[in-house]
Amino acid sequence: MVPKRWARRAVTRNAIKRQIFAVAALHEAQLPVAAHVVRLRSTFDRQQFISPSSDVLKQAVRAELMQLFARAHKNSQPAKAERADGAKALSV
Repeated sequence: MVPKRWARRAVTRNAIKRQIFAVAALHEAQLPVAAHVVRLRSTFDRQQFISPSSDVLKQAVRAELMQLFARAHKNSQPAKAERADGAKALSV
């Protein structure tokens, strides 16, 4: 979701969505099959990112998305717990 209050111009919102789809495609095999929601938490200011097609905007969005998807992949891994007999058991 890319709300208008965080990215005013439709061109910027569409560029962010394209980055979301591209990064999601890279991590598709690592994530469980489910509906994943990506939502902006902060604004993309016009003064900082003058052009929606600028490499600076694309790099900033991609870097944040890579961290987010890496964290989602890490959290989707089953936790390993040790049993009393010393063997490892998987808990979900």
